[in-house]
Amino acid sequence: MSALDDIVRGVREDVAARRARTPEAAVRERALARGAGRDCVPLLRGGPGVRVIAEVKRASPSRGPLAGIPDPAALAADYAAGGAAAISVLTEGRRFGGSLADLAAVSARVDVPVLRKDFVVEPYQVWEARAYGAEMVLLIVAALGRAQLAEFVALAREAGLTPLVEVHDEAEAGRAVAAGATVIGVNARDLTTLEVERGTFARVAPHIPEGLVRIAESGVRGPDDVAAHVRAGADAVLVGESLVTHGSPRTAVTELLSTPHAQDPAAG
Repeated sequence: MSALDDIVRGVREDVAARRARTPEAAVRERALARGAGRDCVPLLRGGPGVRVIAEVKRASPSRGPLAGIPDPAALAADYAAGGAAAISVLTEGRRFGGSLADLAAVSARVDVPVLRKDFVVEPYQVWEARAYGAEMVLLIVAALGRAQLAEFVALAREAGLTPLVEVHDEAEAGRAVAAGATVIGVNARDLTTLEVERGTFARVAPHIPEGLVRIAESGVRGPDDVAAHVRAGADAVLVGESLVTHGSPRTAVTELLSTPHAQDPAAG
């Protein structure tokens, strides 16, 4: 069983438990009562330079515990003050130590869009994302069948969310485009082995058409990595581990935006 298969198995068990406590109809009603979130596409690509999506991340399967994060809302506020364009909140509990309570707290605190980052394999989770305040939801191509992916992209929009569709190779990028994704994240971490291949974004990005938002995910260690991704065509970078382990999260975000290439993709 791959790492992804194991994680998804646990996610399905946890979703079943939550559904037993709160029926999907109730979660859907709560989500719809919030109304539609903002269209996050222009927020992730407007103006010169790269955008940073800063992540609230307590742990990872590859590294184990990363940070305690006693106050996720305060961390998110620091990220936003440092210039983050959006906040990603990991809500998977078994491997990442996250929760929907983290999502709710962050969504209530910051004005920038919030992404629910999880292994979304049930429609219930899409409705949960909006019910707890997210304006974006992660959809992982590797975790969804071809028909499912298009259905989940449509469902996310019905729920008032901007779907961020995550891919790992050229074939998955093609599936994301065919499913109607307008925001595509290229994850450099192989979800079967959990290893990071730093050349993944540069290899896959040319297979994502101009006009779609391209996001580089995983393995961003500092401004040099951000600049390299911008040169390869990234509109945004999603960063977790290097931010939560930094002594000053606000400063860490500012530093990622500090290089000439990060500020102006045409530089150099």
